[in-house]
Amino acid sequence: MKKSITILAGGGPAPGINTVIASVAKVFLKEGFRVIGMHQGYKGLFSHKPDTIEFDFAFCDKIMNVGGSALQMSRHKPKNEEFKTDFFVNNNVKLLVTIGGDDTASTANRISKFLAENHVSIQNIHVPKTIDNDLPLPEGTPTFGYQTAKETGASIAATVYEDARTSGNWFVVSAMGREAGHLAFGIGASCHYPMIIIPEMFNETRISIEKIIKLMISSIIKRKILGIDYGAVIISEGVFHFLTNTEIEATEINFTYDDHGHPELGNVSKAHIFNMLLQKKLKELKVSVKSRPVEIGYELRCVTPSAFDLLYCSLLGIGVHTLFNEGKTGCMVTSNPGGDIIPLYLKDVEDENGKVKPRLVNIQSQKTQLVFRNNLHFIHENDYEAAKQYLENPEDYDFLKILNWD
Repeated sequence: MKKSITILAGGGPAPGINTVIASVAKVFLKEGFRVIGMHQGYKGLFSHKPDTIEFDFAFCDKIMNVGGSALQMSRHKPKNEEFKTDFFVNNNVKLLVTIGGDDTASTANRISKFLAENHVSIQNIHVPKTIDNDLPLPEGTPTFGYQTAKETGASIAATVYEDARTSGNWFVVSAMGREAGHLAFGIGASCHYPMIIIPEMFNETRISIEKIIKLMISSIIKRKILGIDYGAVIISEGVFHFLTNTEIEATEINFTYDDHGHPELGNVSKAHIFNMLLQKKLKELKVSVKSRPVEIGYELRCVTPSAFDLLYCSLLGIGVHTLFNEGKTGCMVTSNPGGDIIPLYLKDVEDENGKVKPRLVNIQSQKTQLVFRNNLHFIHENDYEAAKQYLENPEDYDFLKILNWD
């Protein structure tokens, strides 16, 4: 029977998935392999009748530079009792290529172990994907899709900023980011937003809604002192991962709840929440400022990949073939800034519980500190006297004091 490889994608979309799929498929087709695409991720792989597509060169050439995913994706995480050998044996699968985040990679390792125990030998190689840029790749190596999402996000954010200038309003912008603030920071820094709020900046104090609102007001008042009546704040949605349910519920926003009793944050606009809370506080302070919410999220996930990600994803796809020929398995494929293909093993980035720790924004790096201390607008000691016309206690809105930074 002809040897084959199987490709599946898990989690949510990111620009460049089709480029990875096409690049992997082309190089294996060239060597005479069947290339089978699996719809619905792991849910499809272990279903009674998997929904598959067999790739040929013409189809790969068609999807290579297109956004979205030719393979329908799924967040399904199968239990061990769902595993079966049928599909792998019946199709003579020699390699399972998974595209996704850390959960997708960990599941691939579990499957590989199960197959080995049942005398079915295959390799599995993972292509790390997320627009959040939070997988623990080597320093300076982005996750694919991040650069495109940042570029598209910056275009939207720049338009929003121009609207603020034109209308004399403020905008509260929320950007995707599961726990890390890479996307919000990258977009905000690119557009010179006067306030950027990400989870990592609270490295010396606990994150709270009160502090987030004070940081926004600090920027608004500083701009008033400078004679600027407009602006924009960008907040990473990741801040919500560090708030308690009690504090989230205290916002008085109407939430739906999951089976575990947790507020379903995915059903509401984080920008709307923070804008409502900001307006409430501004009214208490008798500060007249109009603000509007803007959510930047799903618009970024299926856009056409940028030139950076087109090349990067092509290298990752070809890199899968390179690692396969080297006999590598149970690893992620990475490409360093020089274009070299390097395997990264999950065991080297997992904690003692087998969980992959997210890569956070390095808040102490020179790049980050340059942006926070020089590009943002906020109240500091020299502004106290001028700020008293708006705030009774300007010191409470001092950026450095709120964060407990030196």
